[in-house]
Amino acid sequence: MRFKAVMVDVDGVVIAHPDPRGWSAHLERDLGLSKTLLQSAFFEPHWQDVILGRAGLRERLGPVLAEIAPGLGVDRLIRYWFENDAHLDQGLLVQLAPIRAGGVTLHLATVQEHERARYIWDALGLKQHFDGMHYAAELGWAKPAAQFFQAAAARSGFAPDEIFFIDDKQANVDAARAEGWSAALWDGTRPLAALMAEAAERPPPTPSPRP
Repeated sequence: MRFKAVMVDVDGVVIAHPDPRGWSAHLERDLGLSKTLLQSAFFEPHWQDVILGRAGLRERLGPVLAEIAPGLGVDRLIRYWFENDAHLDQGLLVQLAPIRAGGVTLHLATVQEHERARYIWDALGLKQHFDGMHYAAELGWAKPAAQFFQAAAARSGFAPDEIFFIDDKQANVDAARAEGWSAALWDGTRPLAALMAEAAERPPPTPSPRP
């Protein structure tokens, strides 16, 4: 097989929440904070800057909470968020292990800010299963921007045609292919090895011409 690296998305792939409403489904019941209010006051105006590394999570979240939920501390909300968005797909990790044992390096390619990236890597122990992580706040770009895939490939040290990528969003799969990566949409219904084998039999995607 020609692939030397497998790039894996996190949310929706390695981490798959059992509730389709996600980590904040019971936020108001548990912490007294409206999910809708948090979305409008924090995520809509601030998240782009946070996720691209232009601002810190606590730097933006603290003042917002002081206004909309003064009795709720930043530490408590972040802990609730991270711990309720930490459902690892053990079945996928089992499939990845023999691929890594066969000499293919495993990397995470994900849209994260710095603090949750550290949590995923260290507290959830994904550093035991993967060789590297490339994330939005570190790279300065988020999927599906072409620059995300260019930066992740450059940082990994692998050529685009040596990389196989899985993601749960078709737009990200298409963007990766446009940069010369082999990629497949992941929904957990087919074995990873089968997706890789099929991709290896096809010619590598031709990167889209750059202006």
